[in-house]
Order: sequence, then structure tokens, then C-alpha cells
Amino acid sequence: MTKYKNVAMALLIGLISIASLVYLANATILSMTVPAGEEVNRNIDLAVEDRVKIQFTVEGKENSFISFSLVYPNATEIDFGEISVFSRNFVCDEKGDYTMCFVNNDTTESKLVTLNYEIEHYLFGMPQMFFLVLIIAVLCIAMVAVYVLASPSA
Repeated sequence: MTKYKNVAMALLIGLISIASLVYLANATILSMTVPAGEEVNRNIDLAVEDRVKIQFTVEGKENSFISFSLVYPNATEIDFGEISVFSRNFVCDEKGDYTMCFVNNDTTESKLVTLNYEIEHYLFGMPQMFFLVLIIAVLCIAMVAVYVLASPSA
């Protein structure tokens, strides 16, 4: 009976450890309407060494252009001008809120922006998912070792 208690305890500890290490994927796809002559901002909170991929497309009836800029936490702003399709990858070098600014300079029609951004976190110089897989593998090996050591020898 103690054999099953040891196995159950090892399994419970392993599941709790795995559950505490699992994070939600940080990828977002959304569609938003930027009204005529207005600005819409989206904030993303980033850590140092995060890998970020931002993509979007703009749709409109007469033209599909919108003014886009990215504001860093230190108030540095990079203006990308009037664009309809955008794709950019960058590595975050400063922790904080980054603001994506979408400005519709067209005063006659609203624009539909389909935004897709993905954030890949890094821990100890390796991608977070790879790091978590290593942790899970080590925990599984440890659980097997506990099971083997806890079982009575035949």
C-alpha cells in the first residue's frame, strides 16, 4: 500500500510542478476598426530579450493605408508612415509597455486593421517553451527514479 502512496505522491508533486510552469501562449490575432480621422492604440507589455513579431493588414473601400508608429517605453517613437501591409520582427531591449499607434488620416472612411502579434519569451538565454520542456523532462525522469527506488525489490 505504501508503494501506491509513494507513486501517487510523486505523481501529484510532478503534476503540481508542471502546472505551475505552464504559461499561456502569448500570441494575439484581432480585428479592429479605426474610425475616420481617429487614432487607436494597443499596448503590449514586454520584458528584456523578448522576441516580437508584429504583422497587420489594412482594408478600406477606397484606399487601404493607415499611419503606423511604435512607441517604446523610453518615449522613443518610430514612425513607419502610411502603410497597408506591415511585418516586423524585433528583440526587446527595454522592459515596459510598447504602444502600437494606428492613425487613420482619411476623414471619409473607417479602416479595418487585422493585427497579428506574437511574443516569444526567453529564459536563461533559451526560448521559454524549450526551457519548460527541459524542466518537464527532468521532472518526469525524477518521478520515474522515485518510482523505481520506492518499489520493493523482487
